[in-house]
Amino acid sequence: MPQMRLPARMSRRYLLAVTGTFALMSGVPATFAQDSDTLVIARSMDVNSLDPARAFCDTCQIYLSATYETLVTLAPDNQTLVPALATSWDINPETTQFTFHLKPEAVFADGSPVEAKDVAWSLQRLLNLKGSPAFLMDGTTAIEEVDPKTVRITVAAPDSEFINKISASYAGIINSDVAIEAGAIAEETAATADTAETWFFENSAGSGPFTLAGYTPESELRFARNDAYYGTKSPFSAVVITQVQDAVSQAQALESGAVDIAMQIDPDTATSISSPDVTTEVVPSFNFVYVAFSPGAASAQGVLTPAVREALALAIDYDGMLEFTVGGNGFKQASPVPNGFPGTAGLPQISQDIDKAKAMLAEAGFPDGFTLDAVYPNDNVYGVDLNMMMQKVQQDFAAVGVTINLQPQTYPVWRDQLTGDGIPVTAVYYAPDYYGSGQYVAYFAMIEGTPWAARAGGKTPESVISATETDLYAKALAATGDASNALYNQIGLEMIKDKIIIPLVSPNLVLAYSSDLAGVRYSACCNLPLGEITRK
Repeated sequence: MPQMRLPARMSRRYLLAVTGTFALMSGVPATFAQDSDTLVIARSMDVNSLDPARAFCDTCQIYLSATYETLVTLAPDNQTLVPALATSWDINPETTQFTFHLKPEAVFADGSPVEAKDVAWSLQRLLNLKGSPAFLMDGTTAIEEVDPKTVRITVAAPDSEFINKISASYAGIINSDVAIEAGAIAEETAATADTAETWFFENSAGSGPFTLAGYTPESELRFARNDAYYGTKSPFSAVVITQVQDAVSQAQALESGAVDIAMQIDPDTATSISSPDVTTEVVPSFNFVYVAFSPGAASAQGVLTPAVREALALAIDYDGMLEFTVGGNGFKQASPVPNGFPGTAGLPQISQDIDKAKAMLAEAGFPDGFTLDAVYPNDNVYGVDLNMMMQKVQQDFAAVGVTINLQPQTYPVWRDQLTGDGIPVTAVYYAPDYYGSGQYVAYFAMIEGTPWAARAGGKTPESVISATETDLYAKALAATGDASNALYNQIGLEMIKDKIIIPLVSPNLVLAYSSDLAGVRYSACCNLPLGEITRK
């Protein structure tokens, strides 16, 4: 992998951060982290890929939005779409055709112009590679180069959310000439013939304010400033995201000056930070953590029926969970569509009912309960320790006679099992890819082709498919305004009935950073927009 040479002073600081020897820096003044043109960020990384068409994770959002640009992006209000690579766009009355006009000055990091051919190739590849973010291009029938600076996209059915979808960082535009040389393919054979994933772990080919400088799994992700960037250049010559697993270690690193930003500090830990050189802000987020059931998992055949899933959902102490996981610094969430998104107003929140849960289990043929495995990533996300959260779930299930064996795993092991024989009970999290409720339907609803319909159904996905959700989703995409909101509300009610995805908590987000920084904010499409951060 390419190596980035750091100044001696920063190299020492960064080494301390990576090794976790924060105690060695107890006598180092806070200014130690404030006088460098390198930005250091602590977070527990969840990278699955650095290829825009394959990546799908929170850290991926930060990386991709820093190295690639999308046609449109989200304003700081997290709802309004604003130009990025496109200066403007036109939509036909049927919302089936979208024409984008590219910025004439936009260039890739190698200095070559961003053209319609790159847009068409990148989005076609996103569709055909069939990675996790491919759903963003569902229904696309044509992507045409009108001229070198104009591209037109046509979808098969009305899609009022299409513009929102392509604000997701996974729709970043790639320098097609460079990527093709590296083995990237956009044609229909891409899913099997594309050989560029390894190359993307070592190189970037975008037009964003940074480029990839190096990646070491479970250790560090390094960026270098893109000096060919046509927009406002970052004041930082380098950015380093370093692996720091837990909230307490991240807070120690921030207070000691080892890092400039700590990304996964929980509200309780935030209250322990006393340094006047550290700023903490607690803000609502659209992120949430959930438990999910897979009735089609090999070891759960015949157990996780609809009635049993409802009983398990009734066993959970949601108020206690909110207090236990984030000390009350967050919100309960009714459906797999987060609070504040279209259609979520008025959705009913489930409450714990132990007696009803026991009665339902007995009626379903399990008066003495049963035992299932619960496999989940061994991580701390949004200030929620998944191990502690699942211990609480284990305790709640035990109250109705159900035993779950907790098996925390690394991300690769968890992913392999999830897509292999399946996992009866898991816990994971979701952050928005853009502002719009359709993404949650496309990911969580029991509709043919969605990731969670496949996971829930296992070898028989048709067993969980909901014709009602399928019909409502098509209608929601064809509607706008209040009509669209009403349809998404109905979909939310149906997904609540599924009892496949059980949201447990939507944590408030703690922004914790060195007080000499400006521009640190939470983004619903990009997580942390690195290009906006400066030193005061």
